[in-house]
Amino acid sequence: MIEASTQIGPLVQRLVEKAEALAKARAVTMARRRDARRWRKARLLWPLFGED
Repeated sequence: MIEASTQIGPLVQRLVEKAEALAKARAVTMARRRDARRWRKARLLWPLFGED
């Protein structure tokens, strides 16, 4: 019979840390994407407000 004993706590902790890091990276990416869209729209509308 084969027996194995492993501690699952450290593994779970590492997985949780990696998941948190991925969530933070995704939030940063989404924030940058949203900002880029806003500035593109502003650039397109700028000539409408600059002329008298």
